[in-house]
Amino acid sequence: MEQLLAAEESILNETAPSIEVEGVDEGEQLTHVMAAQFIKNEMAEKAVDYMTAMRSYTLKVRTSIS
Repeated sequence: MEQLLAAEESILNETAPSIEVEGVDEGEQLTHVMAAQFIKNEMAEKAVDYMTAMRSYTLKVRTSIS
């Protein structure tokens, strides 16, 4: 999680993150980092597996755009 938080801060400060983050631009990279943070938190807080946490994230995204 520390690496993800550092990557988020780097992207927001318009510097290269210390870890490799896929994405065509900073906006997409930030989205990927924030998604990873959400999923990891969901897994830890609710003691669910990766797929359950991923479904929770995708539901959150779908709800926000509809």
